[in-house]
Amino acid sequence: MKILSIDHLGIAVGSIAEGAHVWTDLLGLTSAGTETVAEQKVTTAFFPVGESEVELLESTAPDGPIAKYLEKRGEGIHHVAFRVADLNAALEELKAMGVRLIDERPRKGAGGTRIAFLHPQATRGVLVELCERDD
Repeated sequence: MKILSIDHLGIAVGSIAEGAHVWTDLLGLTSAGTETVAEQKVTTAFFPVGESEVELLESTAPDGPIAKYLEKRGEGIHHVAFRVADLNAALEELKAMGVRLIDERPRKGAGGTRIAFLHPQATRGVLVELCERDD
């Protein structure tokens, strides 16, 4: 598997409007806009930092994965996402190694990405996302 870079850090927030204050007012970052990914019951906001981004995640439904995360752990870092050259090949390689995956096939992510998550039990408690971009 070829990891190209850290693509983004996902941060769960109760409200993007309130959470954005830290990234814009305190740290001087500029929002690249928001996007709702209905399939994942989440609205995202990205703040570019060099070649990476900070992604704020706000649940759009009380039964969404981010709502459940916030209920258990509160606001904070939700996942780290690595950009890979070939997501299908990366997933096949990980499956062959016996790595536990949340997603065995890529799904649609924000910004036109294809994404898949590794199970935190396979990565010492860290939720890892792999993503592939067409750019």
